[in-house]
Amino acid sequence: MRRTGFLYDERFLLHRTGSEHPEVPERLLAAYSGLEEAGLIPKLTMLNATRARQEWIEEVHSITHIMNFEEACLLGMQDYDHPDCQISRESFETAMLAAGGVVDTVRLVWEGKLDNAFCAVRPPGHHAEVSKAMGFCFFNNIAIAARYLQRECGVKKIGIIDFDVHHGNATQHIFEDDPTVFFYSIHEHPSFSFPGTGREFEKGSGPGYGFTLNSPVLPGKGDAEYKELLERDMVPAFEGFKPEFILVSAGFDAHVDDDMSDINLTTECFSWIMKRILEIADKYSNGRIVSVLEGGYALKRLPELVRNHVTILLGE
Repeated sequence: MRRTGFLYDERFLLHRTGSEHPEVPERLLAAYSGLEEAGLIPKLTMLNATRARQEWIEEVHSITHIMNFEEACLLGMQDYDHPDCQISRESFETAMLAAGGVVDTVRLVWEGKLDNAFCAVRPPGHHAEVSKAMGFCFFNNIAIAARYLQRECGVKKIGIIDFDVHHGNATQHIFEDDPTVFFYSIHEHPSFSFPGTGREFEKGSGPGYGFTLNSPVLPGKGDAEYKELLERDMVPAFEGFKPEFILVSAGFDAHVDDDMSDINLTTECFSWIMKRILEIADKYSNGRIVSVLEGGYALKRLPELVRNHVTILLGE
């Protein structure tokens, strides 16, 4: 059995978005309950969050964005940058804890104190651009962790896999000119017209051209199409890139029972995806994976989806 970390902190529940918003604290409670009911908690290394240093956030986000987000929360505003980005007074501190917790987790995995980890964090991050919040996201947790691995740990080749049903627009934009980070995303397109990016011809820019790869999937498709595209696109790309560390934007909103998309993945397909990613990590990254929660809004399905995801990381 692998040494798998589980980042979970009750302070992540303090980010309040309102009763009508899909990204609610109950998402984390559902994820935790799935692990608890399956008896997995004693098998995991439990991790609490520590507040991120602002210098880590500044590796990805502009100072203006950081200050404006904090001020909006202090003033008690209901949203920041966009009506979708609902906030409460505690949202800034919660986002700092989420980013800091993910940074701590990737460091533990890189140092060999953990084999891999799953980070059940809020708010999510892969839509958060350098200078603005977007799509329920304020700080890009995955991008901040990747920059930390580069700057502080000396990791030279990082692979990012995003299987959230919505394209990880911000993660792509942050690394599109960086040849040391390979970004791969499989997602619905068009997807409720959001975020409108992630087409096949988007391959990066400058020295990073060829290190971005997108597999857009038409609405109504399901397991067969996802498996075919992952084998065609992701597997050979990562075999060629050979990352030293893999970060996963784990969004579960492509599930057939999730109202946030028109993709029809089964629970079994999500397990297949993670097993395939783990095989790549074992081959090229010494098993080093840190998976970070992004979307997934079907509260009745999240317990089983997260349970299966973590069971695969454990190697059971």
